[in-house]
Amino acid sequence: MPSPTQRALAKVPGPLRPFLVQHRSLVKFLLVGGTCFLLTLAINYGLKYTVCQSKPVVAQTVGVAVSTVLSYLLNRQWSFRSEGSHEEAIPFIVVSALAVGVNDLPLLVSRYVFHLREPSVSHFTQEVADFVSGMIVGTLVAMAFRYWAMKKWVFTNTKYHEPQDNSAEPPARVG
Repeated sequence: MPSPTQRALAKVPGPLRPFLVQHRSLVKFLLVGGTCFLLTLAINYGLKYTVCQSKPVVAQTVGVAVSTVLSYLLNRQWSFRSEGSHEEAIPFIVVSALAVGVNDLPLLVSRYVFHLREPSVSHFTQEVADFVSGMIVGTLVAMAFRYWAMKKWVFTNTKYHEPQDNSAEPPARVG
């Protein structure tokens, strides 16, 4: 009986299979990141338009912090499949704290160095600048930093429970 991974690979177009097999931790990391990005977006804008109207950096920081907890759980259990030790918790916290700063830096620069905020610019321009600098640029830079730092210092002793057969061929149909 084929494993869930083999069944999923059978549905992927042939040319993509070798890439997905070879870079499965990156693909899983990106899926976790996409989920956490959506959560950050929801929390950020939920706070920004309610209790943190005058503090957009605080709203983003809270959103990133909450998503970071989910990211840790998903990456530990799925993307990097740790052997079950909690030794990576301290380096994860350090890397995550640095990554929150990396994530906030473009928004801080946009708002307080380039003055892309009201009354210097229109409300629409401010919101576009906040989204591009905080949610897009900040997230991309922090994601690259996190992936590199997690592999280097946090999830260094990973164990994949994937099938050893790395051929990108789909399983044969029975019947």
